[in-house]
Amino acid sequence: MAKRKTKKTAPEPRRFQPVRWVRRWTIRFCLIVILVVVGTVAAHRVLTPPQTFYMGQEARRLGGIDYQWVPLDEVAPVMARAVVAAEDANFCLHWGFDMAAIRTAIEDGGGRGASTLSQQTVKNVYLWHGRSWLRKALEAAITPVVEGLWTKRRIIEVYLNVAEFDEGIFGVEAAARHYFGVGPEDLSAMQAARLAAVLPDPKDRSASKPGEWLRKRAASIMDGAATIRRDGRSACFED
Repeated sequence: MAKRKTKKTAPEPRRFQPVRWVRRWTIRFCLIVILVVVGTVAAHRVLTPPQTFYMGQEARRLGGIDYQWVPLDEVAPVMARAVVAAEDANFCLHWGFDMAAIRTAIEDGGGRGASTLSQQTVKNVYLWHGRSWLRKALEAAITPVVEGLWTKRRIIEVYLNVAEFDEGIFGVEAAARHYFGVGPEDLSAMQAARLAAVLPDPKDRSASKPGEWLRKRAASIMDGAATIRRDGRSACFED
């Protein structure tokens, strides 16, 4: 007796599952973003970053800015020590976040900043100015990537080239000529200290016409720069 052929039924089409679709594409999007960020940071280990978002804002507002990139080898070594002494004395000792400074800031009620030079570099190069939780979250995420892919010397080099020293004056090359009429390679210890002293408030402070407070601050920075050189806290960014 011949066997009856069983009729094959077509498989049921998969039902669209919106939650699974959203989850899948969210993961893919996050992976793409991570790859782009890591790739960009890795490239800037050797390539000069483009002008920053904030530079663009100021260029449009002022009609132009004074900015020229200069390698760290062409900057007086005392300038790097001065900015570390002024902004982040433990720069060579941390991995992007100074936990001791953060704890002190919390104990003081948040009245003082605890951002490291690494964090400030990330903010200046990749993000925007202004206070927001989103910007702080992105800064916290990108800072370890920069610390992992760049040398400490590279971080200092980039920072000194993108920092604002006066209205429309960006980078140590433009700042040295604007305030003192010299190239960055000829900066004295006092001049470097005064430049470092204006960094937290560049639009309201002048390195060439310092008030009493800035003179005292610059003297303190000079002492700090000499101290970190003696105790080895400048070794990570000096040849």
